[in-house]
Amino acid sequence: MTPFGEKLRALRAARGVLQRDMAAALEVSAAYLSALEHGRRGAPSAGLIHQICDFFGLIWDEADELRILAKLSRPRVRVNAAGLTAAQTALANRLAKCLRDLDVETVQALVKILDEVAPVTRPVRRVPAKTRVRVAAASRGS
Repeated sequence: MTPFGEKLRALRAARGVLQRDMAAALEVSAAYLSALEHGRRGAPSAGLIHQICDFFGLIWDEADELRILAKLSRPRVRVNAAGLTAAQTALANRLAKCLRDLDVETVQALVKILDEVAPVTRPVRRVPAKTRVRVAAASRGS
């Protein structure tokens, strides 16, 4: 299960909404909604997240939390180790190998350490590379 799927299931349960009813309201299949909840599908689109927020009446912090959880809910994680140190690469590979075997307390301790070093904040909107080049060129010309 992913953080997004866990939250989605909790929202549904708290409001007593059946999966098939929610799926019908969102115009997606119940199978797709189930796959999202169980982490068998990747993070939903921004449009679907918006629909879910509307469906549950989520605003501000709750909606932001759902968006952040979606970003953290990719069931297949890939790490680009290019440019990392040997120790960072070794850590990434070791985590990938043994993550399933870590108990809840160990995972929570690791998350706490990561939160102290690099807290999870609001999703950052990436500016396309072409836009960055145009902005840089414009600022050099002035």
